Amino acid sequence: MKKPVPVKSASKLIDERIKELGDWRGTTLAKVREIIHAADPEIVEEWKWRGTPIWSHGGIVCTGETYKKVVKMTFAKGAALKDPASLFNSSLDGNVRRAIDIHEGEKIDEAALKDLIRAAVALNIAALNLKGQSIKAKLKPKPRPAERN
Repeated sequence: MKKPVPVKSASKLIDERIKELGDWRGTTLAKVREIIHAADPEIVEEWKWRGTPIWSHGGIVCTGETYKKVVKMTFAKGAALKDPASLFNSSLDGNVRRAIDIHEGEKIDEAALKDLIRAAVALNIAALNLKGQSIKAKLKPKPRPAERN
């Protein structure tokens, strides 16, 4: 009988990714992660799609992808978010997602990013509440018509 292979936690895998990058991208990903947790202490870390860090609360908030020249934060429902600080600078043509490309040496506007993360969480929770109301309405027993004599 084979022994089950232990599955590493997403947080541990993200720790390892940061360490293995070992350059500005690892430092930037660690900083982004810190900002995300500061914005929403209840956020959940996930590891999907063969190695992409994901942060979720009521649904996917954003990803933390690393490429040769950029650390990319893709917001799953970014097109529906207000971005008064104009942080979104990538994937601007789509109907759903928006992304922030962070290049080496760029400073992150922490306050604006926290606001964007909180707005994404609020949007996810609002969508869950609407979905829950819709489900409750479908499950609610329909009143029976009054019987006629």
